[in-house]
Amino acid sequence: MTQWYYNRRTGEVEEGAQSLGSDRDGPFDSKEDAARAPQIIAERARKWAEEDARDGR
Repeated sequence: MTQWYYNRRTGEVEEGAQSLGSDRDGPFDSKEDAARAPQIIAERARKWAEEDARDGR
């Protein structure tokens, strides 16, 4: 199965691990998800922050 990555430095979606790990987010299961990486990551961070606040961390 192909894995997709979002390159934070270039803003481009990559098929497979083409760039440095420090420059990319992923892997994602689809090209569409990789393209939405910044939004997905922000949503996850917001969810984790809410859970931490609820748990008193």
